[in-house]
Amino acid sequence: MTQKRLEDALKNTLDRGEKAFIPYIMAGDGGLERLKQDLLFFQEAGATAIELGIPFSDPVADGPVIQRAGERALKNGTTLRKIIRELVEIRDIVTLPVILMTYLNPVFTYGVDQFAKDCGEAGVSGCIIPDLPLEESGLVSGALQSADVALIQLVSLTSPQERIKQIADSAEGFLYAVTIKGITGARKTFEQETGQFLQAVKLISNVPVLAGFGISAPEHVAEAGQHCDGVVVGSKIVEHLQHGDYESIKTLIKASKEPLSI
Repeated sequence: MTQKRLEDALKNTLDRGEKAFIPYIMAGDGGLERLKQDLLFFQEAGATAIELGIPFSDPVADGPVIQRAGERALKNGTTLRKIIRELVEIRDIVTLPVILMTYLNPVFTYGVDQFAKDCGEAGVSGCIIPDLPLEESGLVSGALQSADVALIQLVSLTSPQERIKQIADSAEGFLYAVTIKGITGARKTFEQETGQFLQAVKLISNVPVLAGFGISAPEHVAEAGQHCDGVVVGSKIVEHLQHGDYESIKTLIKASKEPLSI
């Protein structure tokens, strides 16, 4: 029931009148041995789920902060197999739904069927594969479905309306709405165009819509929540973790739960 864990977490959050908050962290940044403590911190702090990045040598969707985190993780000897083994070890104490963010190459190297099977055994609820287009999703979707792992789709500001509808119709778990034209990273403002885009996606989608990429401040979290069902925050979370700034992370999460003047 791994996929249902994510669906239930999202539903319960929204039913409470809150917005979903999914932090992104890079597995192995600071050592894989700290993964358990980081997941338990986010679980205690009230995150809805966790997006767990898999370090990769050619991370085409990642901005400089996450790229550097991936480089640190690779230097620590982090691999996809080691990450999944660690998740198996801690699955009984980590109740937070885990979503893996990986590129396609590591999945192929691992073996698609074995990857899906091991994800299921590790309690992984979903996978995000940003370099896997919808037309090629059959390469992994069947295996993931057999393991009860959601394949989470992305739509972007540059996606035509008919394309968004096509992707939304196949969405599982939630629909990830990319709110900047480019790679991940912090930004200073939340543009009007972005709010209109999120509202349009939400009208089409049958699953919750979460905004991601470039969301780095409590004001962004609150404003995105006016237009969709929640947020994914990556680069700023990675920065705060690197500096041990847990209070700033709690402030970001709090903005998804309480009205904020913006």
